[in-house]
Order: sequence, then C-alpha cells, then structure tokens
Amino acid sequence: MSRIGKKPIIIPNGVKVVANDRKISVEGPKGKTQMDLPERINVSLKDNTIQVTTDSESKTQRAMHGTVRALIVNMIKGVSEGYTKQLEIVGVGFRAQVQGNILNMQLGFSHPVNFPLPSGIKIETPKQNQIIVSGIDKKLVGQVAADIRRILPPEPYKGKGIRYEGEFVRRKLGKAVAKQA
Repeated sequence: MSRIGKKPIIIPNGVKVVANDRKISVEGPKGKTQMDLPERINVSLKDNTIQVTTDSESKTQRAMHGTVRALIVNMIKGVSEGYTKQLEIVGVGFRAQVQGNILNMQLGFSHPVNFPLPSGIKIETPKQNQIIVSGIDKKLVGQVAADIRRILPPEPYKGKGIRYEGEFVRRKLGKAVAKQA
C-alpha cells in the first residue's frame, strides 16, 4: 500500500463530503467540486475522516492510491480555503486590468492582449503590475497562471515580462559588458 494513501483524511468543519458509486463530491464555503474515482480505488467515510483503499497491490494501483488521496485533500482545501497564485508584471508601461470577464494587458506589443477568464477562476489586479489568480481547483489555478505567464515570460537581459511573485530570473550580461572583459 502507498504510505501517503494509507493516511486518513480529516474533514474540517463546514465541509460536506459525499461518496457514492465511483464519484466523490466535496462542498464547502468557497464552492463545490467533484471527481470520478478510478477503478479499484475505494473511499469510505467514517465520522469526520475519509479512508482511501485499493483492491490491488500492483505498482500502478499503489501510485493511484496515493494520488487519489492527494487529490481529495486538494479538493477539501480548495473548497475551504481556496488557492491563489500571484503574478507580477515587470517593464516600463506594462500593465493589466480586469474588464468584465477579460484580463486586458498592455505588454509592449503593438496591440493589447486580451485573456478570457475561464469559469471557476477569479482574477484581481490590485495594482497595475500585479495579477492575483484564485479559485477552488488547484490544477486550474496553476494552469491559468502558467498560461498568463506564457504570454510574455521574463527575459534574461532586462528582466521584463510576467513572472510569479518571488520568482528569481537569472540575469545575463549584455554584449557591451562582455567585450570589455
């Protein structure tokens, strides 16, 4: 059995978990989410805990055992606390703002870049150079943040572009400095 998969999951107050057939759904103050369970993975609810078990001891089933448990923990954390990713825009004249259901960004291109917001994701721009992506699905929040960063990744010479907050961008020396040496 998977060591992670064996650990019981404690359900916090205010979160409701329902497991039936091959589905598990989790509902909390931030929203509701559900997941289909893979074959040979079983979920049992007792009191305020969830126990994930497997029928087989094959290598793939042991891996799925721990993965399903981790996904359920992520679902519970998502509906109770939520997930956020913070991005910062570095560059003169670069800015972002939310207009309705679209993130509008000025990134030095000849045209503004419009990024449509997927359902289940909330984007805020407290400052012109800061983007906060939040939601209840950890995978979707991370994917949307990566898609926004992919529009203009940070370049190594001046550091301009979109980066995660706190991300270190390794800087390179310019051509003129290299000639002097």
